Amino acid sequence: MRRRVVVTGLGLISPCGTGVEKSWDALVNGRSGVGPITLFDASRLDCRFAGEVRDFRPEDFIDKRELRRMDRFSQFAVVAADMALADSGLTITPANAERVAVIIGSGIGGISSLEETYRRAMEKGPDRISPFFILQMIINMAPGYVTMRHGIKGPSWSPNSACSTSAHALGEAARGIERGDFDAAVAGGAEAPISLLGVGGFAAMKALSTRNDAPQAASRPFDVDRDGFVLAEGAGIVVLEEYEHARSRGARILAELAGYGASSDAHHVTAPAPEHEGAQRAMRAALADASLKPADIGYLNAHGTSTDIGDLLEMQGVERVFGDAARTLAVSSTKSMTGHMNGAAGAAEAVISILALTRGVLPPTINLERKDPRITLDCVPHVARAQQVDAVMSNSFGFGGTNVSLIFRRAT
Repeated sequence: MRRRVVVTGLGLISPCGTGVEKSWDALVNGRSGVGPITLFDASRLDCRFAGEVRDFRPEDFIDKRELRRMDRFSQFAVVAADMALADSGLTITPANAERVAVIIGSGIGGISSLEETYRRAMEKGPDRISPFFILQMIINMAPGYVTMRHGIKGPSWSPNSACSTSAHALGEAARGIERGDFDAAVAGGAEAPISLLGVGGFAAMKALSTRNDAPQAASRPFDVDRDGFVLAEGAGIVVLEEYEHARSRGARILAELAGYGASSDAHHVTAPAPEHEGAQRAMRAALADASLKPADIGYLNAHGTSTDIGDLLEMQGVERVFGDAARTLAVSSTKSMTGHMNGAAGAAEAVISILALTRGVLPPTINLERKDPRITLDCVPHVARAQQVDAVMSNSFGFGGTNVSLIFRRAT
């Protein structure tokens, strides 16, 4: 029989705040975490704002000697994993260490460390390259640090699928638990892309909003005046466990990860397939995996990046998949407040979707002043909505045409 997978712990670091409660308070009150860039001099860029985690003080959580070895994305991963494990109450012991996995990905990894090391080497010579440079840059050091910090000895690896990265991490962690490869997993993603190359690269693709005069209003999914996404940083980590494993230790079960669907567009490096056909297949696969009908889903956390074609095609895809049930489906994009955390977005939005499920509050889409008339779905504009739902879907789509849909439902 297929083993059930449940959520027992959450960790979240976002531009809306460090920690689940800080972020959630901002989200349900419609407060944006977007502002002018302070992490580097962005004055020469077309886009000079981003979603920075302004209250994050890594030295409050990690020894300063360890910080020297870590890029900011790894710092986010370690701290969010600490939060999720503490929230779950799962203690790692010699008896269970080999039955716990760590699957944490990143879309870009240590780009700031790469940029700074290259600059230093060009200015002062290659002998100034830090011995920690490779450790700062490579993506799998994020789960590696988590395993060493907690003594976790099960599988440890990093997926990389652009903006779908951490959603893939949750889905593949669930598959491993279902198969019996391990009993629990610390899964998600972390991203720290706010650097000259990170922001400059996306700006060169014409992917970013250039609303420099009003950065908090720049991320406006589904709005007729949307002009690109807002780059952001942060981390989302979830502790997943096999149902009986969680019950046997008296864990608080938050939700069940009931459905995971993944697909590829095989269409274009950045543009979605017509009517987001690949996303439709991912959503249908997740529904089938969960043995649920579209009408069973009460809330959908959309990928909703605030790009013209992406938002429209996603909503068209949702309409095709949900059919008549789309009329009563509540949809919102919390990227309107957090910006787009790239490889961390899927897991961060999974955390937000689980909170919506457990707390009976649907976070809004802010900045939705004039909804695109081609989008007919209920996008929960401006204000959070008190509404009990039994199942939620979270969508994540990435460059290269990669798509993931996750479904969480109340655990019974």
